[in-house]
Amino acid sequence: MSWTDERVELLKKLWNQGLSASQIAAELAGGITRNAVIGKVHRLGLSGRAKAPAPQQARPRKAPTRAPSHPMSHTHSAPVVRGNLAVAPKAMPMAAPIMELAPTPMTDVVIPMSERVTIMELRESMCRWPHGDPTSEDFRFCGAKSPTGTPYCNFHSQVAYQPSMDRRRAAARAGGMR
Repeated sequence: MSWTDERVELLKKLWNQGLSASQIAAELAGGITRNAVIGKVHRLGLSGRAKAPAPQQARPRKAPTRAPSHPMSHTHSAPVVRGNLAVAPKAMPMAAPIMELAPTPMTDVVIPMSERVTIMELRESMCRWPHGDPTSEDFRFCGAKSPTGTPYCNFHSQVAYQPSMDRRRAAARAGGMR
């Protein structure tokens, strides 16, 4: 296979007409492959070319097919969506299970309003336990003294960090299981 002047001129002409590299290779024949055409186009610096004429009428798109539902599948599952343009289904909020905390001597602790602080007043040694709705102006943090290296005061640490056995017991009581 060699690139004769006639073949190069035909390549340029076909490339500028908008033919694909595969189509050009078929026209040139004589052992010239699609990759050989692409390589020669790059070596010749042929980059800008006419677009291939668009078909008169666009092909109708196929209707998306749904995957058959398995009889054992959940009836409330989201439809199967594939492709890089797929949009994730919106998450539906679910009510969190209410768990009763084991009564402790510290459950009666009330944080005085004078100790509660805004985000601007919050310092490293203060408890970061949130109080109220973050979108309201009354939103504050606990602000009580917290031990060095911990984000919460002693009371809120007990609420935040419960031993796993206590959580299981509380969940069992709330769910009626044992």
